[in-house]
Amino acid sequence: MDKKTIIVFSNDLDRAMAAMIIARGAAAMGSEVTLFFTFWGLNLLRKPEAVPVQKTLLERMFGWMMPRGAGKVSLSKMHMGGMGTAMMQHVMKTKQVPSLNEMIEEAQAFGVKFIACTMSMDVMGIKPEELIDGVEYGGVATYLGTADEATVNLFI
Repeated sequence: MDKKTIIVFSNDLDRAMAAMIIARGAAAMGSEVTLFFTFWGLNLLRKPEAVPVQKTLLERMFGWMMPRGAGKVSLSKMHMGGMGTAMMQHVMKTKQVPSLNEMIEEAQAFGVKFIACTMSMDVMGIKPEELIDGVEYGGVATYLGTADEATVNLFI
């Protein structure tokens, strides 16, 4: 089977959408797709509600500063204090483009594998209980093993 991987490093709305659009398209075309979420990309997988978990003060501070889930991310350019992001989301809705949350759900429904980087989770104080359902966990060796078998490897 044709395999593709995407490293999702960013939590910018436009970059995350690009990753989801490519992943969904590749899965729809019959490819096995793996998304490896690392560092800021992990924020896309956070549940929107607070989850009671034990954290150090530094881990709690990271949590307060980072967006909680795909519905809270902003554009990489032209954010303009939230106005640009709101405009983009409005145009997407008007043009019947799924929201980022919907794209994530659709990608999972298409069988796209979501892997959260355990080292990044540890550094950023993100606990497995804080992530959406359907996420697997692994380190760089997990990603590289999958990437070795893939025909396309992207970094977004």
